Amino acid sequence: MKIVGAVQAGGLSTRMGGGPKALLDLGGRRIIDRVVDTLAAVLPDLLVVTNTPELYADLGLPLVPDAYPGAGSLGGIYSGLRAAVGDAVFTVACDMPFLDPAVVRLVVGRAGEADVVIPRIGDQVETLHAVYGKRCLAPMEHRIAAGRLKITGFFADVTVVEIAEAEIRRLADPEVVFMNVNTPEELARARSLTGGR
Repeated sequence: MKIVGAVQAGGLSTRMGGGPKALLDLGGRRIIDRVVDTLAAVLPDLLVVTNTPELYADLGLPLVPDAYPGAGSLGGIYSGLRAAVGDAVFTVACDMPFLDPAVVRLVVGRAGEADVVIPRIGDQVETLHAVYGKRCLAPMEHRIAAGRLKITGFFADVTVVEIAEAEIRRLADPEVVFMNVNTPEELARARSLTGGR
């Protein structure tokens, strides 16, 4: 089964003041470089979903625009999945600096079991740290066309396997692994974690 890593580098970064979160410095490296390096350690093929390709050209990866601009994260996941040459994508947000290769392998390793393979932490599923198979495309597109952009909205139309929090915790701290850098406060926390490593 061929799985492509898809980095979601869309969004307006409004809570961060409008600049691209992915390009923020964290411990001397851009956040997106951290994300890409971690994914590249697990998956040989990567792409970046972005409507600002000039910002990410230096990564040397295929850059994919949104198929449906304005369709939010669901549109980004759809765009990466549609563009990927393979059976599925492991989709991840560009602002998750502490991705863990072992956790990525855990999720990717179960890709053959369902159309969606997704970690659940407490009452939340990690929609931007999950595998989506090609069978998700039609249900996603239907939801996008209807303007119903909640990512989990199409889950009833496909098969879904959830990875339990306990499985994640055996490998890494979910509070760190799934941390997003959306606000100045979260950036400060991330920098403090980096300094402690």
